[in-house]
Amino acid sequence: MSDMKDLDPLHKWPEKRKRLKRKYPDLTDNDLSYEVGEEDRLFGRIGKRLGKNRKETRNIIRDI
Repeated sequence: MSDMKDLDPLHKWPEKRKRLKRKYPDLTDNDLSYEVGEEDRLFGRIGKRLGKNRKETRNIIRDI
């Protein structure tokens, strides 16, 4: 059975942030800034930069 934290795309955010910057160099520090409770804004910024919808963006972050 999978740990519920594995389903949270923002679990281990500092590590994921680094991986996202390496994989998508066009992402800026501002695009990747995250504050608790601001998930929608984060997904929106990243999605806009990558040309992805919210679901695609969430999956990218979860899977990276």
